[in-house]
Amino acid sequence: MTKPLTKDDYQPGDVTVHRDPDRLRRVTKALKAAGRNIALVPTMGALHEGHRKLIREAQVLQNTVVVVSIFVNPTQFGPNEDFDRYPRSFESDVDICREERVGLVFAPSADDMYLPGSTVTVDPGPLGDELEGRTRPGHFAGVLSVVAKLFNIVQPTYAVFGEKDYQQLTLIHRMARDLNFGLDVVGVPTVREPDGLALSSRNRYLSAEERSAATALSAALVAGAHVSGRGADAVLEAARTTLAAAPGVDLDYLELRAPDLGPAPENGDARLLVAARVGSTRLIDNTAVLLGTGDE
Repeated sequence: MTKPLTKDDYQPGDVTVHRDPDRLRRVTKALKAAGRNIALVPTMGALHEGHRKLIREAQVLQNTVVVVSIFVNPTQFGPNEDFDRYPRSFESDVDICREERVGLVFAPSADDMYLPGSTVTVDPGPLGDELEGRTRPGHFAGVLSVVAKLFNIVQPTYAVFGEKDYQQLTLIHRMARDLNFGLDVVGVPTVREPDGLALSSRNRYLSAEERSAATALSAALVAGAHVSGRGADAVLEAARTTLAAAPGVDLDYLELRAPDLGPAPENGDARLLVAARVGSTRLIDNTAVLLGTGDE
């Protein structure tokens, strides 16, 4: 029997924090039974203007109560990655959620999300070993597994993700389709600083000098997109030239793919993706390009 809603579960006009997965599931189930849609915005906290954009996009979806999850997921970090130092700012994150009129915040512990003896994960398929997956083996199994858990706990009508993590968004689209989750995955364009740098929680790691150097990633994407009418080779050459001229940028990959991250077409829509390390911080970015074969 569904537990009735109380002021402690969901109070319109204020944000309510839940840590227990079962209790949150009861609340969202009751909200859906009352005719509301649930829009989930999964995050690892350290919220910034990019997250605000995701929340605002979720707010305008039809008849929604917005649920923001805040959980630094240990299973998507490799042994030499930044799990321990990943920025955590829970109180200010909740303040942002309150300012953005979020209905519910879900902030479980790792023990709540991963019960003792848990061994089942989601296999991302071949794409999980490409691009980010080459550098971060096992990363997307961790991502998809925790997102699947969030889908099962929250039971959202919509799930909202940013295009900055384009490979992640693509794999989540596939998982939702292939595993019949019965929800709409909504992608939101990347939010950028005035100088083009894509917003990321990891940007706070950058020194002033590194912050300046990091703009080379978005500049390379712009340079590639600018010559996209000349075809794929011109796009990659322009982007590589821009990155090569940037001091302090250690390129991991620069690739041109189809929108579904298959092989790039000769003509038409494509995606240009880049990853690089600036100082000790690894950054990613991407942009849509329209490939042609003639002069601009």
